[in-house]
Amino acid sequence: MVPTVWTYLIVCPLVFLAGFVDSVAGGGGVISLPAYLLAGIPVKLAAGTNKLANGCGTATSVFRYAKSGKIAWDCAIPAGVACLIGAAGGSSLAVHLPDRILQIVILAALPLAAVILFFARGKTDDDTKDLPRSKTVLYSALIGLVLGVYDGLIGPGTGTFLTIAFSLVIGLGLLKSAGCARVANLASNVASLIVYLLNGSVLFSVGIPAIACSMLGNYLGARYAIHGGSKKIRLVMFFVLGLLFLKTILQLTGVIDF
Repeated sequence: MVPTVWTYLIVCPLVFLAGFVDSVAGGGGVISLPAYLLAGIPVKLAAGTNKLANGCGTATSVFRYAKSGKIAWDCAIPAGVACLIGAAGGSSLAVHLPDRILQIVILAALPLAAVILFFARGKTDDDTKDLPRSKTVLYSALIGLVLGVYDGLIGPGTGTFLTIAFSLVIGLGLLKSAGCARVANLASNVASLIVYLLNGSVLFSVGIPAIACSMLGNYLGARYAIHGGSKKIRLVMFFVLGLLFLKTILQLTGVIDF
């Protein structure tokens, strides 16, 4: 495929927006992947190129959160490792399940996630973490494993669900929960990107400028979250959950097919 000016005019602004949203609340793939498809890029190339740009953008976000001391590494590292394993298992399972069943699972999960977010303990930036280190590591690994399976099986909203889980289960404030979620997401993205690269499913002529847009969006999004605190993170998370809900309904009714 030979990109045109319109390819970049469609992809670049939307990838920037996706990076901004993803670094704050996760779920940026709901914006970025359709951007590539709308630009006329074939599905496999779109997915691989999306992983390339998102992976670099997420790395920028991780750097920004880490520099500000907003990552609890005793949670982030075990979750990241387990997320890699879970994503591999989920990807294998996804082959055997019809898309419609996966869409119904998402539709059922999203309202529940919104309710959990509304009542989650992470209403402020303060941690309420009172677990011993061994349980923190164990629960973080379980979060990474379960949501890694979800990422490989379904995908959209993984970062949002990770953020909620770190807040609800571990007791981290939403800001540190978002930082840990970015680390786990980065691990999952790297694993997926390697597969796409080995299969030649990355369009570098679009992916390279998309990397720049994603990194800028992630950097500014992380800055927005760090300076805005939990209140702004929660607002963006509700936006992402609503966007996911709308996208899933449109898929189930046949209005869109991506």
